[in-house]
Amino acid sequence: MINFKIHYDIDASALAVQSSSAECIVEDLKKNDMAGWIDLPENYDKDEFERIKAAAKKIRAESDYLVCIGIGGSFLGHKAVIDALESQVAGDTKILYAGNSISNISLQKILDKIDGKNFSINVISKSGTTTEPAIAFRVLKAKLIDVYGEEEAYKRIYATTDAESGALHDEALYNHYERFVVPNGIGGRFSVLTAVGLLPLAVAGVDIDELMAGARILSAAISDSNEDAAISGDIKTGIYKYASVRHILRSRNYDVEVLSCFEPCMEFFGKWWQQLFGESEGKENKGIFPATAIYSTDLHSLGQYMQQGRYNIFETILTFKNNPLPKYTDVEIKVPEMAENLDQLGYLEGVSMAEINKKAELATITAHSKHIPVFEIEMTDLSAKSMGELIYFFELACAISATFDQVNPFDQPGVEAYKNEMFKLLGKPEA
Repeated sequence: MINFKIHYDIDASALAVQSSSAECIVEDLKKNDMAGWIDLPENYDKDEFERIKAAAKKIRAESDYLVCIGIGGSFLGHKAVIDALESQVAGDTKILYAGNSISNISLQKILDKIDGKNFSINVISKSGTTTEPAIAFRVLKAKLIDVYGEEEAYKRIYATTDAESGALHDEALYNHYERFVVPNGIGGRFSVLTAVGLLPLAVAGVDIDELMAGARILSAAISDSNEDAAISGDIKTGIYKYASVRHILRSRNYDVEVLSCFEPCMEFFGKWWQQLFGESEGKENKGIFPATAIYSTDLHSLGQYMQQGRYNIFETILTFKNNPLPKYTDVEIKVPEMAENLDQLGYLEGVSMAEINKKAELATITAHSKHIPVFEIEMTDLSAKSMGELIYFFELACAISATFDQVNPFDQPGVEAYKNEMFKLLGKPEA
C-alpha cells in the first residue's frame, strides 16, 4: 500500500482543512463526464479485457515486434509501466514506439529494426487525425502491406480508437482491423488502465490483472467499498494530503515540483507524471511546473540547484518499502574486497549496492529537506500491482490539485497552438 510521508513543517490545521476540501472535490469529480477513470478499476469492460488478452497472445505468437503508434497519453503510460517492470516481464515480443515525434531519424530506426522481422501494429488514437501518429501509421501500414500483402497486413493491425466515430474508427471498420475502445469519459493522460495501455502491456508480458487489482485497491477506498475501513482511510488520507500540500505550497509561491526516484527504470514514469500534471494544471497562468530527476545520477547535475538554487522548488521522492525488484531479491552486488585500497572504498567492502543506494536516498531526503519541502511516496515494491496503485494515486491527486486551482483538469486547449501554426506553414486546407 502507498504511504505518503511529509518531511516538512506544515501547519496541521491548514492541512486538515484542505484535505477535507479534497474529499468534497472527489464527490464532485465523480459526476464529471470526463472522470470515467475514477471507477474504471471496478467497472471496466470485462469482455474487452478478455479480448485484449487473446489479441496479446496472438501478437506474441506471430510477431517479433509490436509497433505502438501514439503520442502523449496514447503511449506515455504503458511505456512507463513496461520500462519499470522490464526485468520482471516474460515474452519475446518487444514493444517499439512510433508516432510520438515527427523525426525522420526516429521513424527510420523503427523501419530498420523491423526489417526482416515479423511485426504487428497497434495504432492508438481517438480521432486518427493527430499529425504525428497519423504520419507514422501511414508509413508503417505501407511497410506492413509491402511485407505481408493487404489481406494479411490488415489482420496485423489493432486499432485502439473511438467507439463510434472518427477517421481511425471508420478506417478500422472498412478494413476490418481488430478494434479496441478509447472510452468517451476518459481522456488520454488518464487512459493507461484502458485498452490504450492494456494491450501493449499484455503483449510485453505485464500481468494486467495484477495492474488492475492494484488500482482497484485505491478506487475501492475512494468509493468506500473497501471492507477494511482502516486501510481505506489511510489510502484516502495519503491522496488528499498530497493534493493538499501541493496547493498550500503553490499559495506560498512554490511553483516547481521535482518528482525523483533512485531507480533508473522509473525515468519514463516521470515523463507520464509530467504530462499528467502539466496538461491538467498548466492553464490560465496557473499550475505547478512538473520536472523529473533520477538519482543518484542527477544529484551530480541538478543536485547543486536543489541545494542552493532558487527556493521555489519542492520535491516528491518515490521510494520502496521492500526490495523494488522481487526478481533480484537474492541477487546482491557487494563491494569486493581488495588487497590495496587505492580507490579508498575499503570502508564499503562487503556492503551491498542496494544498501548504499538506500543510504544515498535517506541522505538526500535529509540534505534537501533542510532547504526545500520534501515529500515521500513509499510503494511496497516495484510490481504490476504497485504500479496500478501508483497510477491511480497520481490520477486522482492530479484531478484534485487542478480543481483546487480552479482549472479544468480534463482539457488541454494550449496544445492546439503549435498545431495551428504548423498547419498554416504546411498549407493544410481548412477543415
